[in-house]
Amino acid sequence: MDLVSRLDDRIGELRRHLDYEAKLELLEEYEIATADPEFWGDNDRAQKILREQATLKKLVEQIDEAQSALSDSRDLYELAREESDDESLREAWTGLEQADALVGKLEFRRMLGGAHDQDSALLSINAGAGGVDSQDWAEMLLRMYQRWGERHGFEVKILDVQEGEQAGIRGADLSIEGEYAYGWLRSEIGVHRLVRISPFDSQARRQTSFASVMVLPDLGEDSDFDIEVNPADLRIDKYRSSGAGGQHVNKTESAVRLTHLPTNIVVACQMERSQHKNMATAMRMLKAKLWDLEQQKREQEISALEGDKKAIEWGSQIRSYVIHPYQQVNDHRTELKQSNVDAVLDGDLDSFMEAFLLMQGGKGSAN
Repeated sequence: MDLVSRLDDRIGELRRHLDYEAKLELLEEYEIATADPEFWGDNDRAQKILREQATLKKLVEQIDEAQSALSDSRDLYELAREESDDESLREAWTGLEQADALVGKLEFRRMLGGAHDQDSALLSINAGAGGVDSQDWAEMLLRMYQRWGERHGFEVKILDVQEGEQAGIRGADLSIEGEYAYGWLRSEIGVHRLVRISPFDSQARRQTSFASVMVLPDLGEDSDFDIEVNPADLRIDKYRSSGAGGQHVNKTESAVRLTHLPTNIVVACQMERSQHKNMATAMRMLKAKLWDLEQQKREQEISALEGDKKAIEWGSQIRSYVIHPYQQVNDHRTELKQSNVDAVLDGDLDSFMEAFLLMQGGKGSAN
C-alpha cells in the first residue's frame, strides 16, 4: 500500500532529523537527575531542566503516537484485506489519514528550526501614522495577540502599556510564554495596516491606520546568552504603575524603566507589585533588544559583503486588514487572503503564520 510505505519513510526521516534516539537518552538522564535528592538545590537549574524535559517528552510522545497510529492501521488493513471486511478497511483508512495528519504536524515543526524558535516571546506593539485611529488599531492588535496566545494555551502577560490620550494605546509590551511562541510569532514582525470607517470621525470618513509589531525571543536566564550590560550604562527610573494593572499597583513606585545610554534603548515593566521582579523582567527585555541589535548589525554586514543595496524601511506593511469598503485580510508576503476579518482579529492567525513559515522554509531560511 503506497500510503503506508510513504508514511513509514516520512516517520523514519523525522526520527533522523529530530534525533529521536538522542532525545530518548537525554530523557533518561533527566529522569535520573530529577530523582536525585539534591536536584532542587539549584532552583533555577532545576526549573530549566524540567522545562527541557517537558519539551522533549512532548516531542517524543508525538513521534511515538504517529508511529503507533501507522502500525495499528497497517495491521488492521492487512487483517481486513484477508477477511474482506469492508468496515475494518474503512477504519484502517481513517487511521492512516490520522497518522498522515500527525506526521504532517511534525514535518511542519521542522519549519520552526531557528536557533531561538522554541523560546517564549516578547512582543511590542507601537501605534504609527493615523493619530487616534492608529492608537485604537494598536489596542485592537494587542487584543488579537492576547487571544491568539490564549487559543494556544500560552501564558500571556502585559508588561507595559502606554495609554493613548483620547483612546487606544500608544504602545504595549507583552510576554507570551510557551513552547515555540517565538517561532510562530516571528512571522508577525512588521507593519500592520487597517482600513475602515473611522469611529472617531464625525463625518464617517474612511481612515487608514498603521501600527508596528516587533517580536523578540525571551532568552530568560539562558547561560548561552552572552549579552553583557554594564550597570554604568543604565539609567533606572522608578515610578508608580498605572492603567489596567489594578488599583494596588499605584500605591508604591514598583514600576521600572531602564534606559540603555549607549544605544538609547528604553524598556519598562509594571506588571508585578514587586519592584525587584519588574526590574528582572525589564532587564530580560533589554537584553533581548540588545541581542536583536547585534543580529541586525550582523545582517547588515553580510548584506554589504553580498552587495545587497535594498533599503529596509519601516513603512512597508506586511499585512492589510480591510473592513471598508469590503472585508478582507491580505498578507502581502504570501498573498494569502481571508474574508473573515472578525475571526482574524479574534486571534485566528495560524493560517497566516503557517503560510509565512512554509514560504521561509522554501527559501531555506533558518531565522
